[in-house]
Amino acid sequence: MAQNDLIAKAVKESYFNLLAVLLEQENVKGSHVLCVLKWGIQLGINPADIDTIGKGFTSPYTPPGSELERLESVYHLVYMIYLDQVVEDNELEVANMYASRLGFKEKLVADLFKSIATAEFDHASPDNVRKEVIEFLKIQNS
Repeated sequence: MAQNDLIAKAVKESYFNLLAVLLEQENVKGSHVLCVLKWGIQLGINPADIDTIGKGFTSPYTPPGSELERLESVYHLVYMIYLDQVVEDNELEVANMYASRLGFKEKLVADLFKSIATAEFDHASPDNVRKEVIEFLKIQNS
């Protein structure tokens, strides 16, 4: 599987993790729902994706296992938000809510946005950006 296909698959998995987190909430803001719908369109989520993943929504949300997997899930959400190179306040709210739900500080989301936004200018490969993400985790835990 090509690197871009792996990234797309990981981003979709993170999208559905976020969707599961939103579905467990008692009240969800309409602006947050609009974000999720927009991202689903950007990712090309289709009925088959929803059928496959949707079957898992019958049980309570289970976050990714390791701390690194949780961090990568937040990274993929931030990556997805930045796909259109426009970051809206309500998108930041969703990202911060998700990061918090996974046990991270809000500062993490801002740091991830900086890494993704500057990657093109820094000529950083996705692998280098991933390494930066791992460094963020180390810094946050110190």
